[in-house]
Amino acid sequence: MASLTDRLRHAVIGAPKDIKDPNAFHKLSLVALLAWVGLGADGLSSSSYGPDEAFRALVDEQGRFHTGLAVFLAAATALTVFIISYGYSRIIEQFPSGGGGYVVASKILGPRVGVVSGAALLVDYVLTITISISSGADAIFSFMPSLVPYKLAFAFAGLALLTVMNLRGVKESVTAIAPIFGLFVVTHAIALVYTIGSHATEIGAVSQQVHASVTDTWKTLGSMGALLIFVRAYSMGGGTYTGIEAVSNGLQMMREPRVQTAKRTMVLMATSLAITAGGILLCYLLVGLTPNLPRDKTLNAFLLERVAGHWSIGGFHFGGGFVIGALLSEGALLFVAAQAGFLDGPRVMANMATDSWLPHRFSALSERLTMRNGVLLMAIAAGLALAYTKGDVTKLVVMYSINVFVTFSLSNIAMTVFWIRHRKDDPTWWRHLPAHITATILCVTILTITVLEKFAEGGWLTLLITAALTVFCFLVKRHYGLVIQAIRRLDKELPGPEAGEHAMALYSDGINAPAEGEPEARQPVAVLFVGGYGGLGRHALLTMLRMFPNHFKGVVFVSIAVVDSDTFKGVREVEALEQRTKENLEQYCRFGRALGLPSTSAFSVGIEVAVEAEKLGTLLIKRYPKALVVAGQLIFEEDTGWNRILHNETAFLIQRRLQHVGVPMIVLPVQLDLKPFEGKPRRSRRIDGGTSDIDAAE
Repeated sequence: MASLTDRLRHAVIGAPKDIKDPNAFHKLSLVALLAWVGLGADGLSSSSYGPDEAFRALVDEQGRFHTGLAVFLAAATALTVFIISYGYSRIIEQFPSGGGGYVVASKILGPRVGVVSGAALLVDYVLTITISISSGADAIFSFMPSLVPYKLAFAFAGLALLTVMNLRGVKESVTAIAPIFGLFVVTHAIALVYTIGSHATEIGAVSQQVHASVTDTWKTLGSMGALLIFVRAYSMGGGTYTGIEAVSNGLQMMREPRVQTAKRTMVLMATSLAITAGGILLCYLLVGLTPNLPRDKTLNAFLLERVAGHWSIGGFHFGGGFVIGALLSEGALLFVAAQAGFLDGPRVMANMATDSWLPHRFSALSERLTMRNGVLLMAIAAGLALAYTKGDVTKLVVMYSINVFVTFSLSNIAMTVFWIRHRKDDPTWWRHLPAHITATILCVTILTITVLEKFAEGGWLTLLITAALTVFCFLVKRHYGLVIQAIRRLDKELPGPEAGEHAMALYSDGINAPAEGEPEARQPVAVLFVGGYGGLGRHALLTMLRMFPNHFKGVVFVSIAVVDSDTFKGVREVEALEQRTKENLEQYCRFGRALGLPSTSAFSVGIEVAVEAEKLGTLLIKRYPKALVVAGQLIFEEDTGWNRILHNETAFLIQRRLQHVGVPMIVLPVQLDLKPFEGKPRRSRRIDGGTSDIDAAE
């Protein structure tokens, strides 16, 4: 049955990948073109609904159209794309480890502000998946009105398909959507070039119409009224800019040199989005579209029908086919734009988990070297949002646009502070500061107007969910802080040889004189699983010696160097992890020898502790036939669901696997006294390559 299950799993998500392959990261990383496809789909697809919403807002309360402002709206949209992209390019330069808005806000404005940015990003990426799938389903089913009742089921099927693709791997999922991305770019480039080119001879007439429209707007509404209409339309098109931050968040998946690859990707994304979104707004005006057209079709559909619907060559009418192909590519691109949520959402989650704002399990890698837990949680959350809204894009757009501008605003405020602080260190600071100040003003303006306009229409729900997630993060952080404080108290209570010979007098009762060398193969030996060097590992060893007095004649300290999302960035990071693991084990060996036990060590590098532990335990039991495998497990006063969510029962998992293959093992409970904080909690001390004190202990 296990073999059948493994075969089925490998058939669906693929065979395991080798973390020890020195070229593993290179094979999985993305060049700029593929990164543009995977991360740019979200930004480019927003041109399907962002310009639409902005253009429809060019109408006043009396129903009068002010479409002449579309020229300025197109210019402002393109300029905003470049300004925000420029700001994120500077973030890429200054924070090359990735993390985007969450990391820059955390490091410059403080971790409490950073967690707000991170929570907003997570909600935004869930909604990215939901709105992308819903919009794509709307576009595709607009050609099949009789099948509309099945649209929601189709959306859920698409969500399941994208989930499986991302469980298989980043590169595999991006490669699969590349043809759709390419078709969208080609068809829309043809439509835009033809529309603008065919009206090139009418520039004078169009200019007069625009001038007349703007003059009429000015006379009718006054300068302040015209400005308010423009700013409202500009803000309603805020969905156009979503996805720009994706590159800086996904920097870890870029091909080396990462910064240069990410900056090239940002140029491709910004240029394509600015030209497409700005060009579409201009084309609405050129072909004479009005803001009051029925919403059963998108303005892009009306545009394509007017521009290309009549195309023919030699009596062969192919315009209708071109329109269908372009709209289908638009719908499909909207569908696969959810890829950005699946790529970056789990990465933001992993960064927050590494900093102990979320359960640590979200920084783990799967056997396919993907962040499986994050992908699955994003899929479940998106499914719930899809079910709640029933795929209603109007509701989702409102919920979607708010959070991304929370992150945009915080990121640019942080970078403004950054350049002011570093003005004496970097002579180029004055070149970058104006762009971030401008971006801050634009983003805060869009955020404020969007919240005021759409609060009652669903904006309140987004803010409520984001606030609830932020509170959850603070609760998680507080719990981990209490555990870390308890572990450090244990460190002080159980000093090691590094504290001096007098410190070892604590263990003198019943302990032999210091020993040298390694354990003998035929003697009773303890194989003790440990993490980072600290009081928990020492406590487990002493507990074992008291349980079996004078029984063990040696100890083998065993550790698993876990490669998680924080360390899987290249060969150097993995090598550094191995070196830290060796140093920790050597300290444990010194401690064991100081207690009179011949000691040695062994370790393995992998992504799943239980799997690697089974391999090591099986090998060591052959070398030491009389060995007993031992591991400590954190135990809390109350066995609650909250504790089970936040902590892995790693020792019990190892015990089950080893006992299944006939290797004896016992688990020693290590109970921690979680006293409340005295003063402010301290941040987790990183001691083991991407894991916190808690994970190292477990």
